Amino acid sequence: MDAGGHTTAVETARNTDDNTANTANTATPEDTTAPPKTGWRRWVMDTRPLRHRPFRRLWSSTTVTAVGSQLTAVAVPKQIYDITGSSAWVGYASFAGLLPLVVFALWGGVIADRMDRRTLMLLTNAGIAVTSVLFWAQSFAGLDSVALLMVLLAAQQGFFGMNSPARQASIARLVPAHELPAAGALQSTVAQTGMIVGPLLAGALIPVLGLPVLYLIDAIALCVALWAVWLLPALPPLIEPAGEGADGSRRRAGWRDVADGFRYIATHRILLLSFLADIIAMVFGMPRALFPQLAAHTYAPWGEGFALGLLFAAIPLGAVTGGLMSGTFSRARRHGLMVTVAVVAWGVAITGFGLSANLWWAVAFLALAGVADMVSMVFRGAILQSAATDDMRGRMQGVFTVVVAGGPRLADLLHGTVGSLIGPRAAVTAGGLLVAVSTLGLAAAVPAFRRYTA
Repeated sequence: MDAGGHTTAVETARNTDDNTANTANTATPEDTTAPPKTGWRRWVMDTRPLRHRPFRRLWSSTTVTAVGSQLTAVAVPKQIYDITGSSAWVGYASFAGLLPLVVFALWGGVIADRMDRRTLMLLTNAGIAVTSVLFWAQSFAGLDSVALLMVLLAAQQGFFGMNSPARQASIARLVPAHELPAAGALQSTVAQTGMIVGPLLAGALIPVLGLPVLYLIDAIALCVALWAVWLLPALPPLIEPAGEGADGSRRRAGWRDVADGFRYIATHRILLLSFLADIIAMVFGMPRALFPQLAAHTYAPWGEGFALGLLFAAIPLGAVTGGLMSGTFSRARRHGLMVTVAVVAWGVAITGFGLSANLWWAVAFLALAGVADMVSMVFRGAILQSAATDDMRGRMQGVFTVVVAGGPRLADLLHGTVGSLIGPRAAVTAGGLLVAVSTLGLAAAVPAFRRYTA
């Protein structure tokens, strides 16, 4: 979730930023190379992208909203459960948010390729902020309407679906190509940190301040982030979108453009393989649906609630650790090989988790999986930014958003079903092995992917 800036301030930023050469409508960064780090500094987080003021503003908007968005993510299901007393209604609400997220992410990707991405981020971020204010208003007024909550959640996810492709596709315009992995690591680390801190903070604040305050904090954070995006430079299309009507007017963005995006993926093997690697890792290797059963049975001696909390926190903690140590990998040039190694490592770590009867070994393997997931996210994101042309980046990010949102939900269905048939640990182990073997098979079948260099 992002936010925005003023035209005069943008022009000032363009003229005063020593590290970014933003010409009048292109926002193209200088391809400057910082002196190599030495000693221990070469291992810690790679912060080179923060030298560029526009990216620093985009990143700061993500930082501000990372925790606030998680407060709302906890508050909505909590309020629905308080009203209904039913976990089923919590699940229905989740599905109500998934459908608009998928639809508007795909459509938003097309729009992000056809209009100024900064403008699109401003409009959609304002929409997200308005829904957060409405969440606060209904909770403060004590309306207790599940239908209203589901409508607001669907609207919020629709706005987020349109916002995400524009935000992610803008990164390649704000930092040099060789800094894309580092920029991805910075973005992902903040998001993962929010996933840890936000729920913990929500759990501490709900008994003291109540649900309305959580919504209000998110709304305030979104307004602050909106100012950060307002200060970004203009990000219009570098290439005018093709297609005009008979009268010479520009053809409106439609679902034919979405189909063009999928055809683009199908004809670019590097992009196709990056998506397939992610789908394999998430669908076969994300066993979160089995965490409650494992906590209740396999790891019960350590305390069911304690074990469940550790299982859910382990992967994000590993991802944050990987992000903080991004200097160890962000300068790698062979992006395809890094994705291959990271996804195989994820599969091996998940296999180790499935074989672990000891809670602490299980948490350690999940944390290693989190590190591998961070590396995979960084280089898959870099491939999407560098291998796609600017007029297609929005659509690529829209598809990426759908994969990220839909993959884990398919994994929940698959692991829940298979786990009930063969047992949770066997399902996890089989899934991890399938990830590793399938990824190695893809890499062997398409050598160009593992050889891909930015």
